[in-house]
Amino acid sequence: MEALGARLAAVLRAGDLVVLTGPLGAGKTTLTRGLGAAMGARGQVSSPTFVLARTHPTARGVDLVHVDAYRLSDPVELDDLDLDWDGSVVVVEWGRGMVDGISAEVLEVEIERASGAALPGDGAGVIDADDVDPDDVPDEPRHVVVRAVGPRWDGVTV
Repeated sequence: MEALGARLAAVLRAGDLVVLTGPLGAGKTTLTRGLGAAMGARGQVSSPTFVLARTHPTARGVDLVHVDAYRLSDPVELDDLDLDWDGSVVVVEWGRGMVDGISAEVLEVEIERASGAALPGDGAGVIDADDVDPDDVPDEPRHVVVRAVGPRWDGVTV
C-alpha cells in the first residue's frame, strides 16, 4: 500500500482530492503514509482519527492534508474544517459520500482486504477499532480499484 501511495504521489498536485474507501485495516493510512513519504511530508503521517485532519508541509511546497472523516456525521462537518482544498493535496479516509459537492474532480481509491483476513487481536480477530496500528496488520493481498472522475484525470496514468 505504501508503494501505491508513492505511485499516486507522482501524479498529484495542488487542488487534487483523493478519497480512500475500505474497511478498518484495509491500508488507507498506510497508502497515505507512502504518499506522504514520496512527497517529502514533514511529521509522522498517521491516522488523524481524533484530530480529524492533519496538515503536513512537503518538500514539494504543496501541503498534504490528511483527513479522517470516520467520526463526521455529514459533509457540513467536513466543510467546517476549513481545509485548503485548492492549494493542497487533500486525502480523505472514509470520504465516500462526505466530499460530494467539494470537487467535480476526484481520485477515488477503494481498497478491499482479503476475505476472512483477521486483524491483530485475541485470536478470534476481535479488536478495539481504535487500537489498530497499521504496522501490526500482516501483509496480505489487497484488491484496489482506482477511479478517476473529471477532466483533470484525462490521460493521467498511475
